[in-house]
Amino acid sequence: MATDIGDAIRSMVAEKNISEELVISTIEEILRAAYKRKFGTDENAVIEFSEDYQSVELSSRRKIVDDDDWYNEITEIPLSEAIKIHEDGEIGDELLIPVDLKEFDRISVQSAKQRAHQSFRDIQKDTLYSEYKTKEGQLIIGYFRRQLENGDIYVDIGSTEGILPRRNQSSRESYGSNDKIKCYVESVEKAERGLRVILSRSSPELIRRLFEVEVPEIAQNQIDIVKIVREAGYRSKVAVASRNDDIDPVGACVGLKGNRIQTIMSEVEGERIDILRYDPNPINYIHNALSPAQVKDVVIIDKNIYHAVAIVDESQLSLAIGKQGLNVRLANKLVDWMIDVKTSEQFEEMDIAKEARSRAESIFHTDDSYLYDEQEPSDQTAAGFEGEGYVDEDEIDLSELPLSEELIKKLQFHDIYSVEEFISLSDDELASFEDLSEADLITIKDVINEHVDPTAAVPSQKI
Repeated sequence: MATDIGDAIRSMVAEKNISEELVISTIEEILRAAYKRKFGTDENAVIEFSEDYQSVELSSRRKIVDDDDWYNEITEIPLSEAIKIHEDGEIGDELLIPVDLKEFDRISVQSAKQRAHQSFRDIQKDTLYSEYKTKEGQLIIGYFRRQLENGDIYVDIGSTEGILPRRNQSSRESYGSNDKIKCYVESVEKAERGLRVILSRSSPELIRRLFEVEVPEIAQNQIDIVKIVREAGYRSKVAVASRNDDIDPVGACVGLKGNRIQTIMSEVEGERIDILRYDPNPINYIHNALSPAQVKDVVIIDKNIYHAVAIVDESQLSLAIGKQGLNVRLANKLVDWMIDVKTSEQFEEMDIAKEARSRAESIFHTDDSYLYDEQEPSDQTAAGFEGEGYVDEDEIDLSELPLSEELIKKLQFHDIYSVEEFISLSDDELASFEDLSEADLITIKDVINEHVDPTAAVPSQKI
C-alpha cells in the first residue's frame, strides 16, 4: 500500500509539536485497528515504512500448508496458491502478502479515520499539557486575541490560547488587538476540547515572579520574599528578609535610584508597591507593615486573638489607614493581626489601664526568644487563695458569658473558671483537653470575642 505520508508526518512534527516516533507508532496502531476490524485479528499484520517514510506497506503473514489440509484462510495459505506468489515456496514457510486498503469495507476505513483523528487529538493534547504544565507558576508572554462579553480575555501564548478571566484582571489595565501581555500561569488543566490554561494579572505571585526577574539577589536566594499581599490595580505590600547581613533587602529590591522597583511598577501599570523589612517580632513587623506611615508605638492588646493597636500622630492617621482603609487592610493581611490605628488621644479614650497595658506588652520581648520559648506558668497560686475555683475580682467569670452549662462544666473540670485563664492557654494545652472538641473550642472563642472587651481580657500573671 503506497501512500504519500512523509509530508503529513513532517507536518505533524513541525506544526503540532508531536515527535516523529509518536506519529509513526500511532499510524501503525491505526492500520492494525483497520486490519483487525476486517480480519478479526492483527497478530499476523506486518507494517513496514520506507526509509524516507514516503510510503508504508501493510502485509498479511501467512503460513504455507498442504492443499489437502484444512486451513485458516486468515493466517494460512494452500501451497498451490502460495507458489503463484512465490514459486520457491514450500510447506511450512511463511509469506508476506500485501494488503490493499481498498479491499477494506467502508466501515473499517471510516473507523480507522476516526481513530486516527482521535489519536492525534489526544497526542496533541498530552503533548501540549506536558509542555505547559512545566510553565505552571511561571511568567509567560502572550498577545491579546479577543475578549468575550463576560470580560474574559483569550491570549495567544504560542501553541495554544490561554484564558485571562475577568476576576484575574487588574482594574488599571485594558488591552487591544495584538497587545503584549505578561501573565502568571495560575493553572494548566486538560479540557474536553484541548487544554485550559488559566492566566492571571492580579495574583500576588505575579509580583513575586517580577521581583525574581528584576532582583538578582532574590533569584540567588540571598533575599527571601516572606509574604506578598495585594489588591490588584491599587497597592501591594512585599515583606522581604535577607540571608546575608551585608545585604539590605529593602534597598536591593528598590535598586539604585529606584530603578528596579520602577520597572516592576511599570509592568503593573503604576500600581503602588511597598517594600518593607520582615521582622519576627510582631511589634516591629506591624511598625513596618503600615509604611509609608510613621508609627509611634504598637500595643499588643491580646496575643491569643492577634489584636494590636498602632499609635500614630494625627498627621499620619489618614496615611496609615489609607484610602478606603486600603493600607491598614493590607497590613492586617501581611502580618495576620487585627490592627487598629489610633492617635494618642484616641488610644487614651480606649481606657486601657496602665497595669493591663504593661501586662500585654510584656507578652512579647524585644528579642525573638518568645517565638521559641513559651513562658512556663508558676506552680504557685495567688497568695492566700489556694482553694479550687477561685476567680480574681479583676477577672471575668466564664459563667457570666452565654455559654452552655455543659461547656462551663467541661472547662471547670480542667480548673478553668475565668476568661483570662482560658485565653492564657496555648494551642497545645487546649488540644490536650480530649473532652473539648474543636467545635467546642471555636464556640468558646467566638463567644469571648463577641461579648468580652479585648482591653479587659488580658491574661493575669499568677504569682
